[in-house]
Amino acid sequence: MQQLFTKASHLIEALPYIRRFYGKTFVVKCGGAAMVDEKHIQTLMQDIALLHFCGIRMVVVHGGGPDISALCDRLNIKTQFSNGLRVTDAETMEIVQMVLMGKTNRALVTALNQLGVKAVGLSGQDAACLQVVKAGSTASDSTTNAQTESVDLGYVGEIKAIDPSFINTLLSASFLPVIAPIGVDEGGQAYNINADIAAGAIAGALQAKKLVVLSDVNGVYLDLHDPSTQISTVNCETVRTWLQEKRIVGGMIPKLQACLTALEQGVTNAHILDGKMPHSVLLEVFTDHGVGTLIT
Repeated sequence: MQQLFTKASHLIEALPYIRRFYGKTFVVKCGGAAMVDEKHIQTLMQDIALLHFCGIRMVVVHGGGPDISALCDRLNIKTQFSNGLRVTDAETMEIVQMVLMGKTNRALVTALNQLGVKAVGLSGQDAACLQVVKAGSTASDSTTNAQTESVDLGYVGEIKAIDPSFINTLLSASFLPVIAPIGVDEGGQAYNINADIAAGAIAGALQAKKLVVLSDVNGVYLDLHDPSTQISTVNCETVRTWLQEKRIVGGMIPKLQACLTALEQGVTNAHILDGKMPHSVLLEVFTDHGVGTLIT
């Protein structure tokens, strides 16, 4: 009986959060290692389904980096990154589209539908909702040479404009959009968009209440090898300083840039959580203590 009372107390703890967020929009970016483990995917989709049925307007934006890299390896296509962004030539762009829309998007939509959610899969090409231009070159990630080389990212898109009308139409009809980060330019050419960056821009365009970015680590650490250096709460000014001083490296760069974009466009809070932690989204949203890093 005590276990039942404990469960009830947990539900009561969630009540003020459910009331506060009812009818609001959350954007959740799924990616990283959690996307290659079916158990992690199922747990995450359960969290998202529960939030949906609590009356929160949920939008999922997903990556698929590990699967894209795995297929490139199988086809002997070289994988290269620059400042956390995948260098995408024409051959790699075909792989990106096949994996994101043909595999990852379908898997997430199916998992949500099996939980009773009316999920709809789309990419930024649908209704031209993610309009892009070719991204500029970046400096090489190499730390072994004092000279940095300019890297042409290929078919990597920089978001020029977002038309959220199609997404809002789906949300108004109680559908749950699951969005692959593929954009389109004025000529109809498809471009790969970093999923973190896409999620931040979409959250801003939708004036979301929260952006939740799922990572391979539980938030931001000053030293990845020292768990005690985890940052629980940080403001935008500090994040900008970290990025300017190059204290942040690799895949965490676009995650923090996405959070800044969202917050600057009116999103209330951004969170970076461990996608492999069971029910990390629910713990962050519906409990008094939360997990991961909150950016305000």
